[in-house]
Amino acid sequence: MITRIFTCLLSMAVLILTFGCQRDIGLLAPASFPTSGEVFLDGFGAGLDYQAFSNSKLDAISIDLQEKQAGEKSLRITVPSEGDPSGWYAGGAFVAPGGRDLSGYNALTFWAKASMVAPIGLVGIGNDNSGNSLYPASRSDLTFTTHWQKFVVPIPLASKLSAEKGMFQYSIGAYEKAGFYVWFDDIQFENLGSIAHPRAVIASTTLTGEAGEVLNAGITGVTFNINGVDQTVTAAPAYFTLISSNESVATTSTEGKITAMDIGSAEITVKLGDVEVADKITVTVVSPAPKPLTAAPLPTVSATDVISLFSNAYDNVNVNTWNTGWLYSTAVLTDMQIAGDDVKRYTDLNFVGIEFTAPAIDASNMTHFHLDIWTPDPTAAPAAFKVQLVDFGANGVYGGGDDSSHELSFASPILKSETWVSLDIPLTAFAGLANRSHLAQLVLSGDPNTVYVDNVYLYKGSTTIPTEPSAAAPTPAFSASDVVSLFSNAYTNVQVDTWSATWDNANVADVKIAGDDVKKYTNLVFAGIEFTSQTVDASAMTHFHMDFWTPDPTGSPAVFKIKLVDFGAGGVFGGGDDVEHELVLNATTMPAIATGAWVSLDIPLTAFAGMTTKGHVAQLIISGDPNTVFLDNVLFHK
Repeated sequence: MITRIFTCLLSMAVLILTFGCQRDIGLLAPASFPTSGEVFLDGFGAGLDYQAFSNSKLDAISIDLQEKQAGEKSLRITVPSEGDPSGWYAGGAFVAPGGRDLSGYNALTFWAKASMVAPIGLVGIGNDNSGNSLYPASRSDLTFTTHWQKFVVPIPLASKLSAEKGMFQYSIGAYEKAGFYVWFDDIQFENLGSIAHPRAVIASTTLTGEAGEVLNAGITGVTFNINGVDQTVTAAPAYFTLISSNESVATTSTEGKITAMDIGSAEITVKLGDVEVADKITVTVVSPAPKPLTAAPLPTVSATDVISLFSNAYDNVNVNTWNTGWLYSTAVLTDMQIAGDDVKRYTDLNFVGIEFTAPAIDASNMTHFHLDIWTPDPTAAPAAFKVQLVDFGANGVYGGGDDSSHELSFASPILKSETWVSLDIPLTAFAGLANRSHLAQLVLSGDPNTVYVDNVYLYKGSTTIPTEPSAAAPTPAFSASDVVSLFSNAYTNVQVDTWSATWDNANVADVKIAGDDVKKYTNLVFAGIEFTSQTVDASAMTHFHMDFWTPDPTGSPAVFKIKLVDFGAGGVFGGGDDVEHELVLNATTMPAIATGAWVSLDIPLTAFAGMTTKGHVAQLIISGDPNTVFLDNVLFHK
């Protein structure tokens, strides 16, 4: 028997030697990956590495022998307080360098508690901290309490995770400025029977791109029913399969990208595994529009004085999303390069939300907000580009009662077409921003339909506010036939008797700003502007407009007041038929006042509710807290 076995083995050896050079390596079965779903069960799963995220607390994790949900140990996370030099937040990824086959599971589960009730920035899977992760999925809607609770992160499509390295990721920032502890236990992958009805979340079912452009499909996640409750998991586009109805117009990739090939229209069918999503994505390909040929100016601010959201010049903080996909937002985001520099391009822009809540940004020591923009679209007035910053307040959540925000509008000549424009904005200009220690949103909006964005950062620079504007006020673009102008180089002005009446308390001077005539008020308590020789018939007008600039503080409780007075048919003050109304503007009204920037106050005349007649307007009175005020383009328009 032994001889026969040896003979057979020898014969097989000869065959291998004879035919070995003709073997088809492609027929070999691929190497299998471990199927262990263990991340932390009384200790770390075999072969796992912990990799802390950029700017996070490097020593945030430790083993706790006192607190545990089960067994003998738990994983403790130390979340730093705001301003802690050891890190801005706690965050990292547990990585299996050799890969794991997780295709047999449908969820990541874990138990967790915290030393105080607090919202958690993010927990999830699929991030191997390489910068090239294909299958990240996460939840950011969780709040941990002081009692152990079990949490579930459904896997969008488990068959994709046959060789996954990213086993578990988390990101947690200070809550109401305070640090705290978080404990995790029994972190593992499971196959649960309580997860059902996956539905894709698609930001928009219509996309427009230029020939040759690579578009993001805008598939942001999957909603599952877990024990009868809908829960949404943010999911990478690569979980989905995209099928084009016309590949001569648009092709698709396994990474969830759509390449615009030629002018025309195509429908993209979306599938999650074998399940076809009801909504299809319509892609319209148009001719290429002008784009920047050179990169945006390279920032020169020292990195130690910068908190960067997006720039190749700095290390960037974590930004949850550059397109929140809010209801009614049509903005489409494309990541691309211009002259080797990374930029964000928004098309179909009406407004777009950019969120950085994990963690929020403490900009209390910063003085300026900066971004570079480029647009191929017309920028002549009244076109405007708007920038809004939103602070979530000490509780760190939107709508928590202590939110604050302010929006600034930029128009020509600051805004220009087909050239990089650097907006370098003193944070004091965002006067309605009550505090800046929990910045969580940036909102961009306005008239340009296509905008390239680069070098978005906050920085610490000079706090000196200029004493006068460096640029002229935006040139009005209202038709002259629809305007009654009191003061503007853009129109023929009606007669004004005085820009500072004998009964007021203010000084006025005629000055030029960038070649444009401007009224400058100093020592302003209240100023009376009278046009009584020929009163203004504004009965056919709909708005009152003026451009306003001040170097003085405009944050709460500062106010700026505008009063209009109609002398009535008698045409004289005190004739018994006078009417008037005063509006009080501050940093939070609409429109709002701001420091160190031209603000276009365009106010519906209906807002002057006490002005029951407008056929004999004879006085404009300005007053309030700003001591120095520059005025331009004071007019009524239809």
